[in-house]
Amino acid sequence: MSLKRKRNQAKLDAVPLAERLRPKKLADFVGQAHLTGPDSLLQKAVSNGSVGSIILWGPPGCGKTTLARLIAGETNSILKELSATVVGINDIRQTFEEAKGIMVLTGRRTIIFLDEVHRFTRSQQDIFLPSIEKGEVQLIGATTENPSFKLNSALLSRCRVFTLNPLSTDDMKQILHNAVARICEEAEEVSEPSVEVEVPLPTPPNPSSSQASVASIGTAAYPQLTEKVTDTIASLSNGDARTALSLLELALLSRDMKERQLLNHLRVSVSVSYDRTGESHYDMISALHKSIRGSQGGAALYWLARMLTGGEDPVFIARRLVVCASEDVGLADNHALPLAVATMQACQLVGMPECRINLAHCVSYLSEAQKSTRSYRGYNRAEAAAKNDPTDPVPMAVRNAPTSLMKDLGYGDGYHYNPDFAHPVYNEYLPPKLRDEVFLKQAGDESDKTWDEDALRQWETEMNGGELWDGRDDKNAV
Repeated sequence: MSLKRKRNQAKLDAVPLAERLRPKKLADFVGQAHLTGPDSLLQKAVSNGSVGSIILWGPPGCGKTTLARLIAGETNSILKELSATVVGINDIRQTFEEAKGIMVLTGRRTIIFLDEVHRFTRSQQDIFLPSIEKGEVQLIGATTENPSFKLNSALLSRCRVFTLNPLSTDDMKQILHNAVARICEEAEEVSEPSVEVEVPLPTPPNPSSSQASVASIGTAAYPQLTEKVTDTIASLSNGDARTALSLLELALLSRDMKERQLLNHLRVSVSVSYDRTGESHYDMISALHKSIRGSQGGAALYWLARMLTGGEDPVFIARRLVVCASEDVGLADNHALPLAVATMQACQLVGMPECRINLAHCVSYLSEAQKSTRSYRGYNRAEAAAKNDPTDPVPMAVRNAPTSLMKDLGYGDGYHYNPDFAHPVYNEYLPPKLRDEVFLKQAGDESDKTWDEDALRQWETEMNGGELWDGRDDKNAV
């Protein structure tokens, strides 16, 4: 190989595979068909030459940066790539000035691609508002966090939010196929002209077929890329194309490694995707709580394991279980709250990894316990009444009368001290206008609950083997 070709190969090898293999045209973009399909809103906007200011919200590796670059290229715009993790307000102002100059000199608009836009504070985000309104720049913000939580309402009102999903397994296999094909082509381009390199250029699989084999591509050049290896890469990447291509790069460098050894090597190279401060933190604790509420112990244990193996603070989980013990189990099982409190203390005293056993015990118990929301719903009703009129006076009979003056004013008059009587007695406990309100309903009172026939039939189909629920009476039988 000539010196020039060696230098070219060295430059090529220095660029990470995920960066090197980004598609050059929107037509080559894999995944997110709801955004890039021919009838999609975004595709129509690109075809018209302008997409306006947008926010791309999605998990890592789903194509946000690639999509921004392709949009800029397809609309003949100048792209300024910035990251909110390293730039400040002064950098943004300078970019605005450059954009105005480019517009005057060339007539081309500038797209500012701001990665991790949620890292800017709400007040910092205001800097974009005047320039967006005047049309001096278009903003493409990329975020992994829910924009409604992280971006201020003024900026959101000026941008359209497009949601990107994790890439499917079929999408990932297509990306891997395209990657190996490109690598084979690059290998031919840097080879000596006089040397014959027989690397078969693969025919891309039918994207509509989920059975397309990725292992059939490039196996002459890379025999270690067996079907099991490529399927494992697609699975381990968890919808993240950047992870998939990083694993592929690792596999390409492991030419002499046996399949089983390579698979183990790939598995230990993948970190668990869990952000203790991000949206998944709240989504998973919500899934755990709702699984307990639905008496689905297996699902609850799964979400518990997902959080703990992802590095979640066990005390954070235990605190939610304390809430769950009163909110969902409540008066149906008064042992639930002491167990949940004891579990939280165990997490504080023992710590991980042992306290996972205490958490599993508590989660299983709460899942299988009878459920009652009487106390929780009763408080909500009482709270609504208290907020409706916070000036209702305390009835005289139940007022405190620690001084003679207060007694002379009638505080405590007519109060019947319950332990003094061998029978029930009446006292005025509520303000007169709330006398007939029932905040804490009797056990078994279902007057405020809904009968949803469709929801019940779905449960009977999915969870009861198609059999009718025992709780149906003759009136509600189908």
